[in-house]
Amino acid sequence: MELGQYIKRVLRWWWLFLLSTVIAAGASYYASSRQPRIYQTTTTLMVGQITQMANPTGQDFQTVERLAESYAQIAVRQPILQGAIDALGLKMNWQGLKARVNAYPVPRTQLLGITVKDTSPERAVAIADEIAHQLILQSPTSPQNEERARRSEFVRSQLVSLEERIKRAEERLQELDAELDAALSARQIQDLQTEKATLESLINEWQTNYAELFKFLEGGDIPNYLSIIEPAQLPTRPVSPNIPLNVALAAAAGFTLAFGAALLLEYLDDTLKSSDDISVALGLTPLGSVSHIEGKAYRDKMVIAHTPFSPIAEAYRLVRTNIQFMAVDHPTKTLIVTSPSLGEGKSTTAANLGVIMAQADLRTIVVDADLRRPSLHKIFQVPNAGGLTDLLRSPELELADQLKRTEFENLQIITSGPLPPNAAELLGSQRMGRLLKQLADMADIVIFDTPPVLSVTDATVLAGRVDGVVLVIQAKRTRRDAARQAVQRLQQVGATVLGTVLNQSGKGSGYYYSYYTQTGSRPAKPPRRTPQRRWWQIGSTR
Repeated sequence: MELGQYIKRVLRWWWLFLLSTVIAAGASYYASSRQPRIYQTTTTLMVGQITQMANPTGQDFQTVERLAESYAQIAVRQPILQGAIDALGLKMNWQGLKARVNAYPVPRTQLLGITVKDTSPERAVAIADEIAHQLILQSPTSPQNEERARRSEFVRSQLVSLEERIKRAEERLQELDAELDAALSARQIQDLQTEKATLESLINEWQTNYAELFKFLEGGDIPNYLSIIEPAQLPTRPVSPNIPLNVALAAAAGFTLAFGAALLLEYLDDTLKSSDDISVALGLTPLGSVSHIEGKAYRDKMVIAHTPFSPIAEAYRLVRTNIQFMAVDHPTKTLIVTSPSLGEGKSTTAANLGVIMAQADLRTIVVDADLRRPSLHKIFQVPNAGGLTDLLRSPELELADQLKRTEFENLQIITSGPLPPNAAELLGSQRMGRLLKQLADMADIVIFDTPPVLSVTDATVLAGRVDGVVLVIQAKRTRRDAARQAVQRLQQVGATVLGTVLNQSGKGSGYYYSYYTQTGSRPAKPPRRTPQRRWWQIGSTR
């Protein structure tokens, strides 16, 4: 099958695409609307104080980045989370809280983020800040660290002592400057300058010690110093559910699933559905397309008798016209109507085609050559006491005696008669050949209804002895392989396949019927034609 034909068939499932998309989107909207609103907030901490260092090194940055990763793991462990639960009085276990918390280091920085999701925005803020506080309490820089508190007290006393020394030394420097101004001897000046240099050196040393001690007191002496630089903010809009996004994704998923299902169905479904399918798959001429015939009774199948101006009747007229065109160069007086398999409408097609031929003033004989499951006598409501089987088994019988009149002018029928055990042999006999010639001499067109091609050999036996074959294909039922096999069998016996009739192609339209009945009047029978010449005689001499 060509790609264009395949895509065209897939697109015929547009209603499935639309239905699946709408259902998926509607279900997603309903489910999302009933979900609780989730709020999110984040507390940001800084690891270390590299930003306060005058000349930080690459090693310093690597150290705090790794520490940030470690603190991110510690933040979602039991001690930190349980501490937050106890501090806030939450009614949940730490595993439940862990599902709401996400701690992560900000890449290539010394920052650590603690994100909390909760149905209450206020509770989310409290939890995020408390987890940060619990993390700080567990760090070496915690105010509750006793060892550090002891050292901090000692450092503070040292800072006080250094401040006093530096202050006294600076005062002495001022005195030395005054004495230098008043000194007269070289010896005195040298002694004062030496003392001044010594004091300046001591002051520099004390100031350095003071800075180091002050750095320890502020926490800058250790890289894993933790501090909150941005507390959690109260969220005003929920982050979940995102209804527009959920609906869009569900709609896309519904459409994708429907499209995939359509692709799969069309790939698995190898039935013939349209005249284009028949042309591509079989290479045969579509003679016409007949829509579904309402009614289950055999009498209802004779649609031309009940509604001669219906779209179905017009479809059969189109079949007749196309057969006439096919017979311009090769006159067709005898043809068989068959199908690949059972139940595809061959008998109904044969009956209606016979009526439509008779309405064109053609002497028409319809022969029920289905000696397995005959049905034409039921459609035409005639007895099946005698028929084709009797003519083939009893040469002394006259053909005219087995012709049965119908309610249609110019149309006669030969029913099947008793069912024989050797149907294929009878249809392939010499007597059948002579009978074909007699029928062709008596009528303008002889239509044979035969069994399906793939079921038995009856149709192929007779197909090589008639002028043409009409193959009936039921839409959405006849499979491509079955139709190809039927055509191959017919061609192997030298049969001329005129084309195909697509049966039950759809409901059809009432436009044609209403056009001819809108005046309120309707003829009792279709108008008669007065042909100047038989269509099968075109290009030949009888």
